[in-house]
Amino acid sequence: MTGGREAHFLSIAEWSRDSLERLLDLADAVKAGRSGADRPLGGRTLGMVFAKSSTRTRVSFEVGMYQLGGHALFLSSADIQLGRGETISDTARVLSRYLDAVMIRTFAQSDVVEFAETGSLPVINGLTDRYHPCQVMSDLMTVREEFGTLENLIVAWIGDGNNMANSWLNAAARFGFELRLASPEGYDPNADDLERASEATTVTLLREPLEAVRGAHVVTTDVWASMGQEEEAERRRRAFRGYCVDSDLMAVSDDAIFLHCLPAHRGEEVTDEVMDGPRSRVWDEAENRLHLQKALLLALMAD
Repeated sequence: MTGGREAHFLSIAEWSRDSLERLLDLADAVKAGRSGADRPLGGRTLGMVFAKSSTRTRVSFEVGMYQLGGHALFLSSADIQLGRGETISDTARVLSRYLDAVMIRTFAQSDVVEFAETGSLPVINGLTDRYHPCQVMSDLMTVREEFGTLENLIVAWIGDGNNMANSWLNAAARFGFELRLASPEGYDPNADDLERASEATTVTLLREPLEAVRGAHVVTTDVWASMGQEEEAERRRRAFRGYCVDSDLMAVSDDAIFLHCLPAHRGEEVTDEVMDGPRSRVWDEAENRLHLQKALLLALMAD
């Protein structure tokens, strides 16, 4: 499958709202066991290229391919020739001769874009420093399960303007819900994603978490120091003091549910009381990675 913005899944922004809604509907059907033929990806192969470590991404894609009848290959960038200097474009051309699709979890968004432009197979963004689209689509699936719709909702993002925040901006632009982002100065989301979303829906960039959460239906956050930012951890802890999602913060919301993409640094960006509390949907959200990604594999790979 080549050509066309929706031949790959590199960011939420590259898919239309109709296509994203069909993906969510298919994910619901997969979860309910109504996805059609048994083992529809029999004989198909997914290469999983990892430059960053993973729990949920690796396990959910690998289990998903197995349950759909296909096979997933774990390809650490340290173990294949990418780690020894082979170019992305050369790797893409070679893997296109062996595989039916590839999922990449890496640093630069430009790497997955180059892979998609050079290769001749569907490419899925499993995470980059710019976007985490599979996670946010799984989050949207969880939100729809809770509220039955994405219409007229307010989502509050608390913390770093990172790949998750950028993907929430893309999602808000596509689905039209209100998004409020509370980040310390100097930690804003990507300016282009912020501008695009602001032109499409109500987006507010704030410095005060209480203002973002008041009246919200969904409160979500992430670690303060992402992979590759470990040397900044102490500086970030100081910058993000006051951005912890605790019971007092949740109390000003509109009985909001709490989401976290995981892993969580308990006691930093979120307290145990919130993570394990009755309004947490973190574990449903983690499970939905499997169902959403199975739907994505079907959308990109099935006949």
